[in-house]
Amino acid sequence: MSYPAGHRVTVKKNIIDSARRLFNRHGFENVSLGQIMAGAGLTHGGFYSYFNSKSDLYAEVLSCFFTDPEWKSCWEGVHVDLSSTDVGSQVVRAYLSRQHFEDVENSCPMVALPTDVARSGESARRAFETVFKAMVGVLERSLIQNGRSRRTTAQGIAALSIGGMIVARTMVDPALADELRAACMTIALDLGGWTKKKKSKHNISPRHKLRRSTGF
Repeated sequence: MSYPAGHRVTVKKNIIDSARRLFNRHGFENVSLGQIMAGAGLTHGGFYSYFNSKSDLYAEVLSCFFTDPEWKSCWEGVHVDLSSTDVGSQVVRAYLSRQHFEDVENSCPMVALPTDVARSGESARRAFETVFKAMVGVLERSLIQNGRSRRTTAQGIAALSIGGMIVARTMVDPALADELRAACMTIALDLGGWTKKKKSKHNISPRHKLRRSTGF
């Protein structure tokens, strides 16, 4: 039976998307290959035509953020233009947004899976490292010079964004989770020099602008 051009690429993407949703929701160890393939509308037996192992699939799932141009469409209402000169502030606002906080299945894997990565083999940890470095690179491009090392500052902002979201999701009190996300966003934007832009003609306060852009 012949398939149209691009069929294999589409099927592989569907498997990765299914695995990402399930891993983010349940964790790596608690998801079977059968569940992953069923989520992609496929049978278990076809898995090994695309991946050598569950760990190989895991690495692909980890590699999709900041390396997949389609990812930004997963967070409804959040816009990130990776080619923009203002991409750093966009990334921080998107990463710590309510949309990202609530959309667990479509989360950045660096938020949902860090403890699994730490327990996994070298391939998964290298995949995590690759995505983190890509995030740092994106942030570094649009930093406002502040006398500190651009790379050091970008690494700090990336860690603050990822760690802030991880901690926020552990909170039982939603108000406290919102407060934590807002605090991390404020500090991250300040570190990047992205809070020093001119006020609009309506003189909107930074606090109001933050609330409006993040859904608070």
